[in-house]
Amino acid sequence: MNRRNFLKTIGLTGAWLVAPGCDAASKPSQGGLGKRPNFVFIFIDDLGWRDLGFMSSRYYETPRIDKLAEQGVVFTSAYSNAPNCAPTRACLMSGQYGPRHGVYTVGTSERGPANMRKLIPTPNTTELDTKVVTIADALKPAGYTSACIGKWHLGDKEPYRPQDRGFDVVFERTHAGHFDKQGNYLTDTLTDKALEFIAANRDKPFFLYLAHHAVHTPIQAKKELIEKYKKKAGDEIHNNPTYAAMIESVDQGVGRVLDKLDELALAANTVVFFFSDNGGYGNATSMAPLRGSKGMLYEGGIRVPLIIRWPGVAKPRTKCDVPVIGIDFYPTMLEIAGAEKPRSHILDGESILPLLKGADRLKRKAIFWHFPAYLEPYNEAQKPWRTTPAGAVRMGDWKLIEFFEDSRIELYNLKYDISEEKNLAESNAKKAEELHRLLLNWRKRIDAPVPTEKNPKYDPSAVTERKKRK
Repeated sequence: MNRRNFLKTIGLTGAWLVAPGCDAASKPSQGGLGKRPNFVFIFIDDLGWRDLGFMSSRYYETPRIDKLAEQGVVFTSAYSNAPNCAPTRACLMSGQYGPRHGVYTVGTSERGPANMRKLIPTPNTTELDTKVVTIADALKPAGYTSACIGKWHLGDKEPYRPQDRGFDVVFERTHAGHFDKQGNYLTDTLTDKALEFIAANRDKPFFLYLAHHAVHTPIQAKKELIEKYKKKAGDEIHNNPTYAAMIESVDQGVGRVLDKLDELALAANTVVFFFSDNGGYGNATSMAPLRGSKGMLYEGGIRVPLIIRWPGVAKPRTKCDVPVIGIDFYPTMLEIAGAEKPRSHILDGESILPLLKGADRLKRKAIFWHFPAYLEPYNEAQKPWRTTPAGAVRMGDWKLIEFFEDSRIELYNLKYDISEEKNLAESNAKKAEELHRLLLNWRKRIDAPVPTEKNPKYDPSAVTERKKRK
């Protein structure tokens, strides 16, 4: 589906979405209950940009999330800080770009065949440094009780666990896959724990970080929902019954959380965030018309769904096209809560509260990505690599990607080419130079390590052979 047809489709399925920019919002409020607003951050794993009904999917059914979108602001140019899990979570928890904390990827940065890597990639860190002040740490002096329910992925031993990092209540899965030995579905279990936390802390400000493992592999779902989607016609974009069933279980869980807020009369004083950690898994879903999927710096790997609902502040049934990124949530929560920024802790993000109030721009000039690691392919179309070490920048409608192995530059105008099909680096060399200089200056300013050491195990013939087999 090309961009024009996609925008026409999304206009039909989400006709309430208004023009580009951010629509004017109601007068700011500190909440209807006379106390600091609560925060509910619903974080989905590997949910693609189009994997929701309000984003024009005709196959996936997400009525509760679609309703949430109607009740708040939909950010159509929202980005994760990385194309895979752990670094996105580290950036969100710290409010910092990757080079400050060193979590660049999942596991090792030396992924894939050694003889196909031209460079020695930047070493990766798998735990979030204890010097980092997390969002939960920062909210605590303002009287918040915090819960981490679900996936943490930033260290499972003391002192890196969520209970060591400012969270008062922690619940993590204790089994592999999405079903436990009793047959309970993990998405439901995490939702149950989230509801318990909300009920127990209804009388004081709270931060609920509900980080689902769904819809990450293994692709597993409830049998009755799978059967439902087997009977439903898919299309060339979305047609996986088990994946669709996983999404519906997530949707049901979101609905239960929202219902609990209503039941306890907390909805008016609660800011709800709905976000994904990276693009969708390409073997189960499609991000079209976006290019690529999880593990790539193309739009399909980093552009993700984002909804923010705050009654009385964020005007319902609106959308915002201003680019925002995961590091923005930390300063946004601090500003909403009236909490002080931790001393000596650098925040790279910018509060997006002005966008919720109706502003049509932020102060910053650009947003950046730094991924100095290798990721192996998970299907034939991605060979020989899902990505090699790379960095990227978006400024306005323009986006530039630099691949470190050969210094290759790709430039796209996302306004006219959301699918990143036409590389304008040569035809618009002046713009490419402008964005590249911006990216270079940012890397220098933040001290971002760029891999340059040649890999002695590299064998060009191995790459050539892999490409032939593809």
